[in-house]
Parts: sequence; C-alpha cells; structure tokens
Amino acid sequence: MLMTRHVLLLSGSLRAGSSNEAVLRTAAALAPEGVTTTFYEGLAELPHFNPDHDTDPLPAPVAELRAAIAAADALLISAPEYAGTLPGSFKNLLDWTVGGVEISDKPAAWITAAAPGRGTGAAATLASVLGYTGAAVTETACATIPVPPEARGADGVITDPATRDRIADVLTALLAG
Repeated sequence: MLMTRHVLLLSGSLRAGSSNEAVLRTAAALAPEGVTTTFYEGLAELPHFNPDHDTDPLPAPVAELRAAIAAADALLISAPEYAGTLPGSFKNLLDWTVGGVEISDKPAAWITAAAPGRGTGAAATLASVLGYTGAAVTETACATIPVPPEARGADGVITDPATRDRIADVLTALLAG
C-alpha cells in the first residue's frame, strides 16, 4: 500500500503572481495521485529572526511555520535571487528553522525560476543553509527552470508543456529521494 506523501511548498517571493509562485502552484497541479501539497503563505507574517525569541513559547507565526514543516514529508522551495543571494524575507524564514529539528533529515529540493545564467547565488545559499539545518537535500531534484511570463496561464499556473514536464521531473525526483 502506497503511503500518502505530503509536500510543503515554500515560495521565497513576497510578490503576488511571481514566477516562483507559478512554479509551486504548477507543482501542486502536477502532484501524482496519493501526494498532497500545501502552499505556505505565512512568509510576510514572520517576525525578524532574533535568537532571544527562539524559545518557548515561539512567536505564533514561527510556531505555525515549524508545524507546517513538521507535518510535511518533503519540502519544495522556489525562491528568487536578489543581489546575488536569497531575498532577506526568505533567509529570515530559513533562520527560524535552524533552532528547530523539524527540517532535520527531511527531503528538500528547490527550483530556481531565474533566467539562464542567473540564480546560482540563491541556489548556493539554499544549499548552504539547508545543509546547516540538516535537511536531506535531494540534489537530483534541484533545478533551474526559467519561466517566461508567456508560459503562464491566466490562473498563474504554467501552461508550457516543456516547463511543466521539467517541474514534474523535479517533483518525481524529490518524492523518490
């Protein structure tokens, strides 16, 4: 009997309708039978990381983030690159995971939706920070998949067949990892 797998989708962009959101919404639409997904929507509510506040009781948004991570079997991230690294808001999210154990040994991967030749700084930062948290990065599932605006439908989900196939391949590799 195949166990249901649950993937938490983490967008590193605060911008509504971003390419990163489109990547993750498409991954959710392509999830195979028996796989559920949840799109984490609390990025903007997280307080600035302060180690003095990384104690019980945790700030409510942090407790919710950690509970969402704990409930997931795997993490799929899509984050933009700003100034050669991750956006500060998403690095802040990752900083809040360091003090917990929820990410330890959890399969994780990312899709960088950057244009060709870009996104390497964000990917390097993700590899470094996720390694520090103890996540089980599924390297074969990590990919750069450019998403031009014309590849998205009116609902924000990617319609381009080749792009959808690449996202499906990432999800398959993450679930197998």
